[in-house]
This record gives sequence, structure tokens and C-alpha cells, in this order.
Amino acid sequence: MRNVVDTTPEGNMVLNVGPQHPSTHGVLHLFITVNGETILNLDPNIGYIHRSIEKMCESLSYRQFIYSTSRMDYLSAHMNNHGCALTVEKGLQVEVPERAEVIRIIISELTRLASHQLWWGSLAMDLGALSPFFYAFREREMITDIMEETCGARLTMNYIVPGGVMADIHPDFQRKVKEFIVQFKSKIGEYHELVTDNVIFQNRTKGIGILSKEDAISYGCTGPTARGSGLSCDIRKIYPYSAYKNIQFKEILETEGDSFARYMVRMREMEESVHIIEQLIDNIPEGEFQAKTKAVLKLPKGEFYTRLETARGELGVYIVSEGGTTPYRIKFRSPGFSNLSALNHMVKGHKIGDLVSVMGTLDLVIPDIDR
Repeated sequence: MRNVVDTTPEGNMVLNVGPQHPSTHGVLHLFITVNGETILNLDPNIGYIHRSIEKMCESLSYRQFIYSTSRMDYLSAHMNNHGCALTVEKGLQVEVPERAEVIRIIISELTRLASHQLWWGSLAMDLGALSPFFYAFREREMITDIMEETCGARLTMNYIVPGGVMADIHPDFQRKVKEFIVQFKSKIGEYHELVTDNVIFQNRTKGIGILSKEDAISYGCTGPTARGSGLSCDIRKIYPYSAYKNIQFKEILETEGDSFARYMVRMREMEESVHIIEQLIDNIPEGEFQAKTKAVLKLPKGEFYTRLETARGELGVYIVSEGGTTPYRIKFRSPGFSNLSALNHMVKGHKIGDLVSVMGTLDLVIPDIDR
């Protein structure tokens, strides 16, 4: 184990950031080699909250394992569950009712909005602005109230099941979603006024932490991190799943590749999520909310893989089945792990203070990385 401060003959120092540091948003430990305040190298030390989720899933049924994934990227819980359900449905060749497909998309986009709002408030707070955090939670609470009324949980949801959703939407669901949309549209200007147009924020993010399109591909980055470098990688567009193939929306791309570009991708994505919800909220089909499936599910022998777009990027769900009631092997391809791998490349030559803005625009959720 390295010393907390290790002075070398060249005058460099090795500093520890984390594993309990507010700007790492979880138990992430960084070894940073610096000369003065200039970062020469960064080495992430992960695994502090590794819980063997993949191994645990292998001892659970095909209905049970889905909800372990709510504890990975807990800000994309619905979308994680959605990816698992899609993989099981692929193995069972289950046709999901249209009503359930539309409900899944609305819930997923609300989850994306709630995640991006928490990210926006936290990023501003990391860089010294406290007020935006409370503004972000003003709208985010409206979403979590809808989630609680729909499935009984505000963060780690157990709602999406193989074949559809666990229960039909609440009678007030559509009204409250439309109320949120009106509120969000009236307040998004405040978000830009408080943070986006702030000259201090721009100085802290423009030209900082540049990741080229080629490097984003090389490191396997996905989601807003990669789209901020001009890389088209939105799974909803490239490999449409559920009802996305019938929805009109734009893939948000920025080309600068710096922290401000990644910031703008997420800000514009929030408006695009609202646009998606607006197309669906008054057009939820009638019918069943769940397909008829057996109480005990058995996938045929084989390998099944599904990918989808979470709030942080591409999630891949890989299941190997031997024909039993539990998976033989499960593997998750989480977006945070690959995005974190690019951090050293992005911060070399920058100051320690710049590290906070770069990490903030990566939007890391550490349990998604450790699993």
C-alpha cells in the first residue's frame, strides 16, 4: 500500500483523494501523482463496495435477479431492470404488451431526468455553487413522488418484470407526469441562468478534460461522456428496443470533447426526454400491462445478450443458461467502468481543482463500477 504522501527525488508527490471524499460521489479512491498542483498521473483504486452482484444473481431465479441490478447504478434502477427483463424475454421469446412497452419507456425517461437533475445539482455544488442543488431537487422530487405512487419506491425500484410491468399505472400517473413537464419547461431556463451561463462555471469547464472522439472509442466510453466527444452511440437510436423505434427524438451530440460539452449533452438530453414523454403520455395503449408467463421461469439452454441506454451509457446484460431455473452465468457491461478508465488520460496536465469538474461531467456512480 502506498504512503499517504510519498515525496520522490524528482519533487513529485503521490496524493490520496478518497475513498471518503465528497467529489468522488461514493467510495472511489484515487492515487494522484502531482508536481505542485499539476496532475502527472492518476490511478483509480476501486472495489471498496464490491458486493459480487453478478455471482449473487446466479443463485437467484429469473424473476428475482433483476432487482439486484437496482443497487448497481441506483440512479438508473428502472433502466437496469429493463435490460434484465429484455434479456429474459429474449430467451423466453415473450411478446410484451404494447401498454407495458410504453409505460416502460415513460418510466425510463423519467428516471433519466431524475438522474440528470441530481447530476446537475451535484456538479454545481462540487464547483462551489450550493443553490442549484436545491433547484434540481425541486423538480426531481416531483419525479420521485410519481415513482413512489407507481411502485412504492423512490430510488431502487422493483417495477419492471419479465413480460411487462408489475402493476398498472396509478390513476393519477398521467396527470402528475404532465404537471411535471409543465414545471420542468418553466424552470429549465433557471438551470441555464444559474449555471450554464455563469462565467466562473464556463472557465472551470471549457477546454478542461478534453476527450477526442478517437480516444472515446479507444477507451470504450459510452453515453453522454462519449457523445460529448461527437461519438454517436445512443443505443435507443442504433439498436431501438421496446417502443423507441416508434418515437421521434434526436441523439444529442457535442464535438468539443471537453467538460462543458459533456455538460451540454446532459442538459439537452433532459429536454429530449421531456419530448419523448410528451409523445407517449396521452397515447398509452389500452390492454394488459403484463404478458402471461409461468410462475417459475426456465430459459432454454443458450446465451442471451441485450444492450440498452441508461443515464450513464450502454448497459449490456449477458446470460448463459443451462436450461434451469437460475442462470449459469451472468455478466453486466456497465458504462461507468469504461468511462472511469479514461479519467487519467483526461486530467493529465490539469490542476487538482480541474479534476473535480472532469469527474463531475463523467457522472460516476461507484456501485455501477464495483458491482
